[in-house]
Amino acid sequence: MKKIVFKGVGTAVVTPMKEDYSINYSVFDELLDMQIAGSADAIVVAGTTGEGSTLTDDEHIELVRRAVKHVRGRVPVIAGAGSNNTAHAVYLSKECEKAGADALLHVTPYYNKASQQGLFLHFNKCARSTRLPVILYNVPSRTGVNIYPATYKRLSETENIVAVKEASGNFSQMAKIASLCKEDLAIYSGNDDQITSSLALGGKGVISVLSNLIPNETHAICTSYFRGNSEESDNLQLKYLELIEALFLDVNPIPVKQAMRAMGYDVGPCRLPLCDMDRTMAEKLYAVLEKYDLTESSKRQGSVTVHMPGNTGTVLKHNV
Repeated sequence: MKKIVFKGVGTAVVTPMKEDYSINYSVFDELLDMQIAGSADAIVVAGTTGEGSTLTDDEHIELVRRAVKHVRGRVPVIAGAGSNNTAHAVYLSKECEKAGADALLHVTPYYNKASQQGLFLHFNKCARSTRLPVILYNVPSRTGVNIYPATYKRLSETENIVAVKEASGNFSQMAKIASLCKEDLAIYSGNDDQITSSLALGGKGVISVLSNLIPNETHAICTSYFRGNSEESDNLQLKYLELIEALFLDVNPIPVKQAMRAMGYDVGPCRLPLCDMDRTMAEKLYAVLEKYDLTESSKRQGSVTVHMPGNTGTVLKHNV
């Protein structure tokens, strides 16, 4: 049986940006503290939600180093290290290890559309380049390639490949992975709307976007299940379903960053080619946030400033 990296909620933390698109490290530190105070069981840095694909290598490594230094071992820090270039993924793996990361998250190579053998060779080479535990990340909707259960079985035989963030949404596949790999590969849900369903198949938790907003509540979905209260877990999952859906009105992390700004967090814009949602979609997001009493304006009369596409100074005032 392999040691799991964490059990519960790993928050895929956003990377806060200043108006000039440079990283806002002081706000990043605040977000880390907020997550730990909110019972997050792990921190994922420079993943999809953290805009890892538009960070320079220097920024990427510094973000991991900064997280490790600020977290101070309170929870594991998992560093995104994936790439569609195996040599680059190996480089990031080694540098993130040097920066002090506790584990690595490796997404399937995107655009290339590697074969199953190519995926096996890629992940094995990445894993063998480091002593850190490796969590595979399967998200076919973004990468165009799916890891098959038989390939998971082969990969689970590599000592430091310990888990998968499974975001295919395919429960038949998840069940097959659990059946084939058993304790050699922990399963984390990669979809916030499927946490309880994955736990029912033996999953160990979720790598979450939702927990950027409500870490305590997301944590509770998992812990209530682990305590044997599956009904409470299901009820919480259903309670926050509309909020989860709102966070995916547009491609992640666009909605979560806009939501966090509405909540008062100075996370700034996404880097291009991602831009803010249009007015109609933003209004839908804010209506849901207000329903859950999450915006600053839902707690007091006033307005929320929303960056509009292009971030050229045009703003939307969402009045209460």
